[in-house]
Amino acid sequence: MVHIHPTWHQHLSDEFAKPYFAQLTEAVRQEYRQGPCYPPGKLIFNAFDLCPFDKVKVVIIGQDPYHEPGQAMGLSFSVPEGITMPPSLINIFKEIADDLGKEMPANGDLTRWAEQGVLLLNATLTVRAHQANSHQKLGWDAFTDAAIRALSAHRQHIVYMLWGGYARSKRYLINQQQNLVLESVHPSPLSANRGGWFGQHQFSRCNEYLRRQGEGEIDW
Repeated sequence: MVHIHPTWHQHLSDEFAKPYFAQLTEAVRQEYRQGPCYPPGKLIFNAFDLCPFDKVKVVIIGQDPYHEPGQAMGLSFSVPEGITMPPSLINIFKEIADDLGKEMPANGDLTRWAEQGVLLLNATLTVRAHQANSHQKLGWDAFTDAAIRALSAHRQHIVYMLWGGYARSKRYLINQQQNLVLESVHPSPLSANRGGWFGQHQFSRCNEYLRRQGEGEIDW
């Protein structure tokens, strides 16, 4: 059974009925039976559970979950309290500090963002332990692309943050006339330290846009 917020189930019910989703489900079950995979099964759809369809204000697209023990929690870029922050997340918080003057938080749990309307969506929702992108070809893209399409078709005035080439490749799914798309390099040190991540002021620009639309700002 897929545990997903009813508002998302309403908009994605057609996807659950398609042959690819049955194949995807079986493939994921087989992977989890064969060895460690992340996140824990109950958290695979955590992004959708914490951020209902009609409450989405911001979408941040990641590629796939962290693949080391204890890190993945079903929210892109987020790690549970008590887990060392990965370098990409540290760079995200550094940019927030520079942009908004906020102090570095004590942990990397982004649940509080999700509960404010930030959909922290990985394009691939599961991964085999220690093997980045190992589930990329199982069929998750079809499902998560459908989620982005549904938002673009039925919602407007959402801020889409596309970080890195992979996330930017999803641009075509978004109605750019009715939403704000912010693009940059990926926050990982490999990209960010070469320029194009720091100093972009994406978080203040996001809040300014939401404010103009009469929406509440995100407390980053």
